[in-house]
Amino acid sequence: MPISPSSLAQLPIRRLGVDDLLACADLSENRGWPREEHKWGLLLAAGTGYGIDDPSGAGLITCSVVTSYGPGLAAIGMVLVAEQYARQGVGRRLMEHVLAEAGDTPLTLHATPYGQPLYEQLGFTETGRAEMVRGRFTFAAPAPAVPVRPATAEDLQAILRLDHEVFGLDRTPVITRLPAFADYLRVAEEDGEITGFAAAWPNMDTHVVGPLIARDPGTAQALIASLAAATDRPLRTDIDVRHAALLSWLKENGLDPIAFNAVMVRSLPDLPGDWSRRFAPLTVAAG
Repeated sequence: MPISPSSLAQLPIRRLGVDDLLACADLSENRGWPREEHKWGLLLAAGTGYGIDDPSGAGLITCSVVTSYGPGLAAIGMVLVAEQYARQGVGRRLMEHVLAEAGDTPLTLHATPYGQPLYEQLGFTETGRAEMVRGRFTFAAPAPAVPVRPATAEDLQAILRLDHEVFGLDRTPVITRLPAFADYLRVAEEDGEITGFAAAWPNMDTHVVGPLIARDPGTAQALIASLAAATDRPLRTDIDVRHAALLSWLKENGLDPIAFNAVMVRSLPDLPGDWSRRFAPLTVAAG
């Protein structure tokens, strides 16, 4: 039986945890997204989930996850509303709750064309774009001969320092989960100094490349090529469109464009850090 708008507006918003992973994956599937259970596990463990239970007992009617990087920034992702509750104000109500919980903390998100108008109404502005590409890496266009090797436990502190420098904020709670989350973690090294790192983590039938932080595009190419050589799965990644040369190289190597997402911020003029060395995020949770 349909829920009246007034009753829908009274349903409580609650915190989600790792026990809600399957319900979140079910909601992804309901909206035609991949289930992405592995990604949900990371986001719910490293971030704070919010959702509304379906009064029928059939899982969630909406959800979202916020990953905090301290008082300087938090990232909102995986904003989903069940098909049968779409266009009834549920997503707006959840987002308004998330904004209230965030208080003065600046926020960022990746918006699909469908979600972008709502986020603009809530005070977000577009500051950039990311292009998602996917395909089997062909090695048709070689990467520069930059030394790349598998990361070791001894590299973690150097990775954290480089990530903090490039990202502009401390992501220790997320980055320290990378060795367990990713199937492959590579570092580029020159004269004993780590100049970049990248991970490939399993997602459905692909390996997603991210994060990807590198001194220059050539180092980024070498890291991706090393990851591609380690897997027999297609690769998928989301690249800042300002890195046009890297995107062209990926397309030469068999990755096809899938979608564009708007990178949006609230209460900030732009994202912190050095975009020229930040090529791909850890995860993209567009909504």
